[in-house]
This record gives sequence, C-alpha cells and structure tokens, in this order.
Amino acid sequence: MNEKMTQNGSNASADDEIDILEILVYLKGKWKFLFIFLILGVVFGGLAAMWLRPSFRSDILLQVNVKGNKQGLALGEMGALLDVSTPSAAEMELIKSRVVLDHVVKEERLCYSAIPLDKADRLMHREGRMDLELLEIPRAFQEAKGKLIARVTADSSAYEVIGLEGEVVLAGAVGETYRKPFAGDTLVICVKSLTATVGQTFLLSAVHPQTAAAGLLKGLGISEEGKNSGIIRVSLEDRYADRVAAILNTIANTYLKQNIEMRSAEAKKTLSFLEEQLPGVKAKLDSAEQKLTSFRNSKGTIDLTGETRVHLEKDVSLQQRLIELEQKKQEALRLFRAEHPTVRTIEEQQSRLRRELAKQQRSAANLPVVQQEVLSLQEEVEVNNKLYTNLLNNIQQLRVVQAGEVGNVRIVDQAYVPLKPSKPNRKLVFVGVVFAFLLLGCLIVYVRRMLSNGVCSSSEVEQATGVGVYGKLPMLDRKTQNDVTKPCVVTNPDDPFAEGVRALRTALEFSVFCDGKKILMVSGLVQGVGKSFVSTNLAASFAMSGKKVLLVDMDLRRGHLFKHSQKGLCEMLEKEDYSDEYVVKISDNFYVLGSGARVVNPGGLLNSSRFSAFLDAFRDKYDLIVLDTPPVFQCSDALLVEKHADYLLCVLKHAAHTIESIQDALNTFDRSTETPLQKAFVFNKCERHAGYGYGSYGYYGYHKKY
Repeated sequence: MNEKMTQNGSNASADDEIDILEILVYLKGKWKFLFIFLILGVVFGGLAAMWLRPSFRSDILLQVNVKGNKQGLALGEMGALLDVSTPSAAEMELIKSRVVLDHVVKEERLCYSAIPLDKADRLMHREGRMDLELLEIPRAFQEAKGKLIARVTADSSAYEVIGLEGEVVLAGAVGETYRKPFAGDTLVICVKSLTATVGQTFLLSAVHPQTAAAGLLKGLGISEEGKNSGIIRVSLEDRYADRVAAILNTIANTYLKQNIEMRSAEAKKTLSFLEEQLPGVKAKLDSAEQKLTSFRNSKGTIDLTGETRVHLEKDVSLQQRLIELEQKKQEALRLFRAEHPTVRTIEEQQSRLRRELAKQQRSAANLPVVQQEVLSLQEEVEVNNKLYTNLLNNIQQLRVVQAGEVGNVRIVDQAYVPLKPSKPNRKLVFVGVVFAFLLLGCLIVYVRRMLSNGVCSSSEVEQATGVGVYGKLPMLDRKTQNDVTKPCVVTNPDDPFAEGVRALRTALEFSVFCDGKKILMVSGLVQGVGKSFVSTNLAASFAMSGKKVLLVDMDLRRGHLFKHSQKGLCEMLEKEDYSDEYVVKISDNFYVLGSGARVVNPGGLLNSSRFSAFLDAFRDKYDLIVLDTPPVFQCSDALLVEKHADYLLCVLKHAAHTIESIQDALNTFDRSTETPLQKAFVFNKCERHAGYGYGSYGYYGYHKKY
C-alpha cells in the first residue's frame, strides 16, 4: 500500500516537472517577444532608477525614567499580556501629539515647499533647492488649482514668481520678504536659501499646518529599543540630509521642553496664585501695623499681661491654621468637586477651629477693655505678618522647584546629518523593474496560450476525428523564406525540422504509394500554418529518396512558388497545352509547376475537364504529384482539387486550431466528394522540447547530389 502511494506520488511529481518543463520550453520558443520586454525592462528600469530622488534617514535616541513604574518592571513580559502601560508607551504617544508636532511644523517651516520641476535635471541628479521662510498664497488662486512657479534668474541670489498665465508676479532676492497684490488678495513670500542654477524652476505650495503635521506623523518611525528599556528611537526620512537632522533635533528639543513644562505646571499654577495673593496680604499687614501704631500713640505704651499674651499666641495659631486649611481647600477644589470627601474633611477641620477661635474670643471678653483692644490689634498684626512671611517662603521655594525641574526624559543621541542616502537602492530598483517586465511578458505569452484554446495533442485530434496524425514538425531556429530552389531539407539537413519531414515522408510512403496512388494533396484550414513550406520540403524530401516528384502551386489567386510573371498552370489549362514547357526543373528528381498569371475565374479552370486532363497527362511522367492547395476555409479551390486527389494531407498549426474547427474542415472535405478521401494530419510549428532533434546522433541525410 505504502509502495503504491509512493509510486503515485512520484508519478505526480514527474507530471509536475513535465508541466513546468513544457512551460519553459514554450517560453523559450517566444524568446523574441520576451526579448522585447527585456529591452523595455532595461530602458524603464534605468529610467526608474535614475528618476527616483535620494532620501536620507536619521534618528534620535531618548531615555525615559522608568523608576516610578515599578509595577511594569515587576510584571515584565506579563505586563504586555495584561496590557499594563509603560512610561515609554505613554511618552511615544506624547511625541506623536499635536503639541509637539505643531510646534515642529511651525519651527521648521514644513507648511511651505518648493518642488523642482526640471525633469532633465532630475534624471541627471542636478536638481536645485529652494527653502522658504514664509509663503502665503491667496485662497482664490489655490481654489482655482493654479500653479505658482518660481524661476531662478541669478545663480543662488535672485528669482521671479510666475503666475497662472505665465506673467511675472514679482522679482525678488533671497532673504527679503515681499508682499504683492495678486489674485484679489496679497501674495507673501520670503526665500530663506536658494541653491540652483539659472533657469531652474520650482513649484511653490503652502498647506495647512494640520496637514503638514499629519504628513510628518506619517513619516515618523517611533519604537522602543528592547522591552521596558525606556529607550525610545525616533527616525525620519527626508529629501535633504541637513533638514532631516534639523527636524529630528527640533522634535527632541520641543518634546523635552514640553515634558519639563508639564512636570512644572502645578508649581507654576501655585506660584501664580500666591503671587496674586501677596499684594493683598501685604496691604492688610501694613493697615494692621498702622492701626496698632496709632493706638499706641494715643494710649501710650501698654504692657501685655501674661494672660493676654497666652490669648494672643493661641489666637494667632488658630488663625494661621485656618488660613492653611483654606489654601488646602482651594487646591482640593481645583481637583475635586465640593462634595468630595477630601473637601468635606477640610471643611470639618475648619469648623472645629472656628469653634475654638470663638471660644477664645469669649474668654478674652473678661480682660480689661484696653487689653482687649491691644490684643485685637496685636493679633491682627501677628496673623498678617506670619501669613505674609509664609507666602514669601512658599513663593521662593516654588521658584527654586520650577527652575530646577529637569523632567523624566533626556536626549541620549542628537540627530546626525547622514552622509549617504538610505533610498533608493538603484541596483535593486533596476533589477526589480527588469524582472517585472520580463515576468509581464511571460504572463502575456502564457495567457495568450491559455486563451487560444488550440489543440496541442495528437492523441486528442485522433480521438475526436478518427484521422491519424503522421508527424509533428518543430519550428525552425531562424525565420526562413519558402524558397523552392533552396528547401530546408537540402540546405539544413541536420535541423530537427528536416528530420521531421523525413519521418513524415516515411509515414506517407506506406499510404500514398499503394494501389497506384500518385497524387498527394496538401491543404490547411487557414492561412499562415506553413502549408506551402511543408509542401515544398516534403516534395524535396521525396525527390531526395530517388522518386521523380512534381510540385504544383494550386493557388491560382495568390501563387507564391514563382512570380506571377512566370507562366505556369493557368496558361497550361487555358491553352490545353500539357507539355513540359511550363515546368521548372529544380534538381534531377524535383520539378515545380507554378500557378502562372492570375485569372478572373480560377474555380472555372479547376472544375473543368482541363484540370483532369492535366493530371492524366502528368501522372505517368512522375512518381508523385504534390498539389499545394489554398486553405479550405478561405476559398473553394481546395474542394475542387480534392475530387482528383488520391490522398489528403492537412497541415495544422500547433496550438492554433480548436477541435471544432478541425472537425468542420473534415466535414467540408467529406461533403465535396462522393467517396471520402483518405486523410492524415501533420502538426507544424511545434514548440521544441529539450532534447528534441537528432543532432547528437549525426546526420542521416542523403549524399546523393541533387
């Protein structure tokens, strides 16, 4: 069982190899067609390789502080499975944010572009460069899809802007800003730098910053080096080496600045709030001190008793704690709602302190009146003084924090200016285009073969028609004209085609030369199958075997064996002169009778008794008469000749006819005669398979000179 399966598998593999071999052989036969595609591939591949602009690639390296993310480090690879975010992932998204990219677009002027237009300079890699500092094109001109062109007028120093109709809108110099009325609005332009030759042109365009930021984001490559390493690599490609480095460095600096500002934002907000409160507290302190001074001046110096001092210190402490709780409450309200537990807790603490403060104030009512007034004024001064001092200390601390904030990101490597372009690989592009064209040619050839539905198998023809296929004649190595004086079997006897003709001759000898048969009719279905070429070489091959052969050109409409100026069959039938006057001797045994001059009604000559008399006159003179008739589907002459023939050889072009057309041709021949004629097929112009031919065995030809 296993052996049988193995054998079946081997047979299947062998069949596959044969199929592939047949495809390769068929493609080899179409080498001229494929060679054209190869030439096209070389041409277009060279143009494509030269046409592509160089692209430079650079990158920056950033480090994110991952100390705070202990959970992600502890989980390791499980963190990725559980979708635990890492600082690097968050920072990579921040790099892609509009906060960073919009600033980069504005800083590097990525909204503006000047694209070189000279195609010849692009192919020769001599394109110029124009960098824009400012460009504002009127909206009406952009909506009309107008093209604004800049043309260099002086080498790297001056230019002129050309409008839609070729008019010069303005002439300017590098580094200057111009504002010019244009298209119902104002055209604003400033060229930062220009490196070009005189006459080079550039297409000026300006896009919305959001569009430029989206294009920049699309070109950015952001990835983390390793797992949870905190190292982020940002890469970018651009047409110019210095610009790609400048863009990446601007991204790094902008991102670093944004990171620091984000981390110091809370301190900045608190500092701003305290600075706003400072003047009011200072004014209250000054007012309290002035009141205390005025009271002392009016009453004189008053010493506070021990009890009064205790009341004063406790009141000041309670007031200070109330102020601190109020600050905490304001900070909490910026983060939470009023009903949040944190806010509620602070309010409860404030209520408790206010109750204690009220209790203190009630106990102070037992003091003397002067002591009460001094206590109130002194308490106000002490509270405001401590509040003012705390504000100054907090402001100073926040300023130190803000100045010393460094963020959690640092730049490891700045972008470098690349020395060589990263793209394109011109050799790879050239080879790829050539291969694509060659593959396209192979595909076209194979599809045409698949769509032709032509018959290639002799067994298929024999099973469908019941007529034998006597041979397959391969294509010649080179294109050969049908020269009756120099048939292929004589000039190239070693060619596989000549050997195929000899094999066909051998097969026909057992069919034609029996029972006195001498007249062999050669026909085809349509024009272009090589019927006349087969007839000529087959007749020459019979002659080389020692038989006296006459080849007759029966195409009285378009004779091709000889020129129409030479007399032939038409003149012989018209004059009823059946002598050898019009027969041309090619060799000792090979004779040819041309069609002669064209006649108005060739069918009348072939259907008359003259043609029958012609055959009777020449039948005894030759061992074999080969009648080269026109295709059966193009005229009726072949059907008229069939009545007088002894045997029919139908030439089929390999993979050019369907079974239906072959059967129709056979039915047409059968209807033209009462007794069906013996027939045989031969395939012509077959694809040569590997090993086809007999060159390795030497030449079997005939040494008889002829």
